Amino acid sequence: MRIELAFGKTGLEAELPEGLRYQFLEARSAVGLEDGAAALEAAMDAPIGTAPLAELARGKKTAAISVCDITRPAPNRLVLPPLLARLEQGGIPRENVTVLIATGLHRPATDNEIREIIGPDLYGKIRVVNHHAKVLSEHRYLGDTSTGTPVHIDERFIAADLHITLGFIEPHLMLGFSGGRKLIAPGLAAQETIKVLHSPKFMRDRRAVEGSVEDNPLHRELIEISRIARHDFLVDVALTRDRKIAQVFAGHPEQAHRQGMAFVGKVMLERIEEPVDAVITTSAGYPLDLTFYQTVKGITAASHIVKPGGRILVVSACSEGAGAPEFCEMLERFPTPQAFLDHVAENPVVVDQWQLEKLALVCRDKELLFHVPGLEDRYREKLWGRSFASVNEAIAAAVDGLPASARIAVIPEGPYVLARVEEGVPA
Repeated sequence: MRIELAFGKTGLEAELPEGLRYQFLEARSAVGLEDGAAALEAAMDAPIGTAPLAELARGKKTAAISVCDITRPAPNRLVLPPLLARLEQGGIPRENVTVLIATGLHRPATDNEIREIIGPDLYGKIRVVNHHAKVLSEHRYLGDTSTGTPVHIDERFIAADLHITLGFIEPHLMLGFSGGRKLIAPGLAAQETIKVLHSPKFMRDRRAVEGSVEDNPLHRELIEISRIARHDFLVDVALTRDRKIAQVFAGHPEQAHRQGMAFVGKVMLERIEEPVDAVITTSAGYPLDLTFYQTVKGITAASHIVKPGGRILVVSACSEGAGAPEFCEMLERFPTPQAFLDHVAENPVVVDQWQLEKLALVCRDKELLFHVPGLEDRYREKLWGRSFASVNEAIAAAVDGLPASARIAVIPEGPYVLARVEEGVPA
């Protein structure tokens, strides 16, 4: 049986061995809006829980807008023009607006990526800057949260009179859902803040997973930080499978985002009757499968529906390799998941350890297999599971030895599927 998997920019065809029980979990989404541009304008003029954006801009001189980096397919080129027009209506001219690329601890965006992020029509006509989490002097210390997290946020954002974020909402491996508060922290936070947010204190909490919000301690922490940073207004969207706008949520940062998360959770949730024996999944293709660091999200998303001892195969291009230097060093250094978990439990937090920590937690009771051709040989040899040069070899290994009665889930678009077993308890 031939299947198409999300992989890089072009996709990847693969062959499923016959004679086995496959269950396909497709990325679910709402139908795209007939006129997304009109919906954006209407949402800004009649926002959720706050005054219209043009009214919020009145009496203010400057604005800062936090946007996603290249790893997120947020439709900034559609959102920015009507948003800038409303800021101008309210008295904030375009030359007094700063767009910040919310990189968190990702690498800075290149010029070509900035053109892609904001769109060619705005490129060179508005001030766009990268956030640099590792340069503490570029941040303002705003105090500590009630649980002790130091809050350092990009000075260029804090110094503005009006604070806006643009994002899109999808399941997130530790925060429940993306969007909203995430565009401030970790998006515009210093590494001194990010390290605490991604420490074992939060990473090992069973509630800090995809689709979890109400009791998620990390979600609560980021909400508190966004309040401290005076988050004024957001525009978040839900996207269809082909990246069209399905719904717009604009207005009060908490109220609008809460409605957006509820919408996305309802639309995307896929329940299956019982845990499966194996999963064949992806990192959802470009841009999420640029690095192995991002690929971890495909694994954690699938882990909730796999039996203890079951297998997870992830297929990801990894065209930019493993990830940042700190992540690469750790990936190569620790021979077993438990060795890594023991190390991070006893030592200060290191940049990017959180992604490996989530991966190691899955490895405790799941067998991992990989087809990650862009990953350098020296890293593939150190993966906590078997790696294969071809996708068909990897699939054959994933189903090898399984009885005909085995249940195998196939998730062509990886983390864009929010899957749970019927009773709602992770496997």
